[in-house]
Amino acid sequence: MRTHTKEFQENLTPEQAFEVLKEGNKRFTNNMKVNRDLLRQMDETAAGQYPFAVVLSCMDSRTSVELIFDQGLGDIFSIRIAGNVVNDDIIGSMEYACAVAGSKLVVVLGHTRCGAVKGACDHVSLGNLTNLLGKISPSLEKTAAAKDSISKEEYVEVVAQANVLHSMDDILSKSPILRDLFNNGKIGIVGGMYSVENGRVNFIRSEFAGVKTNVRVEAATAI
Repeated sequence: MRTHTKEFQENLTPEQAFEVLKEGNKRFTNNMKVNRDLLRQMDETAAGQYPFAVVLSCMDSRTSVELIFDQGLGDIFSIRIAGNVVNDDIIGSMEYACAVAGSKLVVVLGHTRCGAVKGACDHVSLGNLTNLLGKISPSLEKTAAAKDSISKEEYVEVVAQANVLHSMDDILSKSPILRDLFNNGKIGIVGGMYSVENGRVNFIRSEFAGVKTNVRVEAATAI
């Protein structure tokens, strides 16, 4: 399979970009990954790149989005940071991806058994990590009512999902550029949870030009 082209990117709708990722994850979990010549893709992307999506995910070594969604060189922008939290630099990178480079979809991808989320739940304090984990605090507050009714392990998963939704809200609220692109139907934004146990991505919210689909945040034992 060759690298996605400029024409492919330009003609793709945000909804179709979402389907490309979902189909890629199905291939990944069924061990039916597309056969790619990465050296050829390197040559094809040397003069330019046309990624159709930008994905914000955790830095966890098990969550390489190119593998999870079965994509090749030049197909997606990948932004990775512990806890898939949002800051100004990350939003700026997304603005470049969508407003300049033409990406059609913004993805926030959390995952099960997230160390950063567990650290936030345990109120870990360690150098600059303290400030990073503080960005997960709003999700702790939103899910506090569930803390005493489920196990600690389940609660960490609930917070991880809430953190994905919080990051999605942060992106659109803090970026007029991305918000305008979204309102005009130029981009979509989706949030999902990757299971480190089985490789599946469970999408918990998808938003396209005013159409919003939510999945109730619950313990990730069902993921």
